[in-house]
Amino acid sequence: MKIEQCTALVTGAASGLGEATTRALVTSGARVAMLDMDGERGDRISTELGDNVIFCRADISSESDLDQAIAAIKAAFGTLHIVVNCAGLGGSVKIVGRDGIMPMEMFTSRVNVNLIGTFTVIRAAAPLMMENSPNEEGERGVIINTASIAAFDGQVGQSAYASTKGGIVSMTLPLTREFAPNGIRVMAILPGIADTPLLAKNSPEVLDRLAKQVPFPPRLAKPSEFAALACHIVENPYLNGESIRLDGGLRMGFGRK
Repeated sequence: MKIEQCTALVTGAASGLGEATTRALVTSGARVAMLDMDGERGDRISTELGDNVIFCRADISSESDLDQAIAAIKAAFGTLHIVVNCAGLGGSVKIVGRDGIMPMEMFTSRVNVNLIGTFTVIRAAAPLMMENSPNEEGERGVIINTASIAAFDGQVGQSAYASTKGGIVSMTLPLTREFAPNGIRVMAILPGIADTPLLAKNSPEVLDRLAKQVPFPPRLAKPSEFAALACHIVENPYLNGESIRLDGGLRMGFGRK
């Protein structure tokens, strides 16, 4: 599917992977609806990028917020071809740690945003995508979800985060099969350690140690590299039902201390 003149929805679009993907799609000629909770930054970026971009402040785990966002997209652009789910919560907390037992909110909030939020976006967007006329390949749309290598290489303290990302990987094939008759492809990208605000909460020493674990290139991933892969997935019609690691060859071990 050619990106030019398509309409895309990007969640988590006001920073990190989502912002980079928004900018790449606009550069390639797409109209983009940005979804994020950061209204100030979302408004600023959408204004900067021009008339082909709208911003919707939305909690992706809220059905009503997503229904309103889809209505705004239909009113502004008439249709929707591409969904890139980048919104998510990170964090690492042991079930029993120095501060006591992990609050259940630490687990449920990750499930609500990372997993349920991803599903809620797909649920809201799919009916509008199905209304599209198929292109010469029979395509009507593309859905790209963001998982993580933590789905397979989860570290101590990542039981909440890793389980949500594993859920995204696990639903990729069932969604692919469900939407195949509608000409909608479904893919997942599994970033490794990327230079995003989510990871920037760690100290420079921790970031340097993480970067040195990557076989090649020995650095953090650039958000632009995620965006480039997302754009390639959109434009390559034979990529479907797969989860692609974007990690420089990193395979994280146990690392007993």
